[in-house]
Parts: sequence; structure tokens; C-alpha cells
Amino acid sequence: MSEDKCVQPLLEIKGLGISFGGLQAVKDVHFDVYERQLLSIIGPNGAGKTTLFNLLTGHLKPNTGHVIFDGKNITGKSPDQISRMHIGRSFQKTSLFPRISVYENIQVAILTSRGKSLNLFSPARDMYREEVYQVLETVGLKENVNSIAGSLPHGAQRRLEIGITLASRPRVVLLDEPAAGLSPEETESLTQLIQMLARDQQLTIVFIEHDVGVVISISEKIMVLHHGELIANDVPSEIVKNKEVQRVYLGEESIWNS
Repeated sequence: MSEDKCVQPLLEIKGLGISFGGLQAVKDVHFDVYERQLLSIIGPNGAGKTTLFNLLTGHLKPNTGHVIFDGKNITGKSPDQISRMHIGRSFQKTSLFPRISVYENIQVAILTSRGKSLNLFSPARDMYREEVYQVLETVGLKENVNSIAGSLPHGAQRRLEIGITLASRPRVVLLDEPAAGLSPEETESLTQLIQMLARDQQLTIVFIEHDVGVVISISEKIMVLHHGELIANDVPSEIVKNKEVQRVYLGEESIWNS
């Protein structure tokens, strides 16, 4: 979706910063995210990408700045409060329940997002059954409904984790390196899923990714962090020409074409 300056951003990051001792992990970061955008964040290891996500989702409290979601200041709110406001997030390391079924993973996520628990006096298997199947169909795991989550291939586990994130009915989805450890085939399939979520589900998606090909192929805009600072925020065609990005992140221009 193209930015329209007459439209209020869905997510506004204003001067966000945090220090750990003498280390400035995130420094004075500003950017806006508009509804139904598909954005990416890249940068070298240690650039502050995951720390920034932790600030957005309440896992860390900033020393400076504000996070505004849908016109409301959510700075300093807890992860649970932010999740209930329909901001979903996946993590670098797969975070699912490996010893229960795919169905149960999604069911538990739905129950948690609704502030409910399993009722011992009702047939638990049928709770939110239709919603569970809808999520599994969306992420392409309907055929794996009875599989034990930990037995799934890594690519399918990543899809399940995205499904768990979708169970909270988010308006914004933050994906932290969703393609990490995937084969080229799995990466391509996951990339198509992310594009579909933005296009067909009309979700707003911000993702951290190291795979430059993925970033260029699907991002509307790319943000580049270096030593906790936002050094570029532009469309892919401009980012690939940005000399500072080439210097601090890529090393040489040819990497973009690899």
C-alpha cells in the first residue's frame, strides 16, 4: 500500500531508544507504519533489530521515545496488554509446544488470546474448532492437524508459529527472522505465505530478515539499522543504491545481486 500523508499511521515510532549499561542498543529511532504495508528491517548482527521488536512488544521498556498504535500511546505496556491490542509477534527461535498436536497449539493460542482456559466440563477438542481450522488452512497446515508439533519439518514449524501469531487476530504482525534455517524451497514457500497474508488477509507486516533476496522481493519499504540507529528507510530500489547501506551492511554492491 502506498503511503498517504493524509492517513494516520497505524504504528508510529517516535525517538525510541534504550541503553544497557554504556551500550546504546537502540538510538533515537523514528518511523511510521501504515495499514496493510509490508515492511522489512535489515542490518548487521548486533544492529538492534530484535531489541527494537522487544521495545515495540513490551518485552523491554524504552529509556526514551514513544510507541503509538492506532493513535494510542502503548509505551511501557506489558506484552500481554500489547498482544490483546492485536499486535502479534513471532520470535527468532521457534516458540511452540512441541509435544502436543498442531491443532492443540493453535487452540491454546486462541484460548490465551481470548483470556480463557480449557473448561474441564466441556469437550475441549471442539473449543474454537472452526477458528483453529481456518488458521491452519491459512498457513497451509490443515493436512497436519493431528501431527505432533515437534515432529514437523522446520519449515512447517515456522508456519505453525505464524499460525500461533495469527490466532490472536492481529492487525500488525512482527516476524523476527521467519526464514532462519530454512532451505531455499522452504524460504520461497514462506515468502509466498507472508505475501498472501499481506495481500489477502490485509495484515500489516514488519519482518526482520537476513535473506536479501527475500527482502527485496516482497518489501514495500526497507529500514536499515546500524549500531542501533536507523540509517536508511526507503523503497527497495533506493536502498540497493544507498552507499552507506552498502558500506555498513553489504560490504559490496554485488551482494545485492547474489
